[in-house]
Amino acid sequence: MSDIKQKVVEIIAEQAVLEPSDVKMESTLEDLGIDSLGLVESIFAIEEAFDIQVPFNANDPQESDFDISDVASIVAGVEKLVKEQNS
Repeated sequence: MSDIKQKVVEIIAEQAVLEPSDVKMESTLEDLGIDSLGLVESIFAIEEAFDIQVPFNANDPQESDFDISDVASIVAGVEKLVKEQNS
């Protein structure tokens, strides 16, 4: 597991009050019991952990450039942002 993937899973697991092993890549945040406040807290934690700015509109997540449909999409988005920042 990549460091980015592992850290994102840990952040999401912490918000969901689950073990990281309980967080599956195909899980939605809703599946994990993360509500809108938990989502915002997760985004802040991800930004802080990776020193990135997530293009996320908490008022209208559907209009965001950052895909939050499932854990795998969140990981892919973070990997992309970290790669862009480092290039």
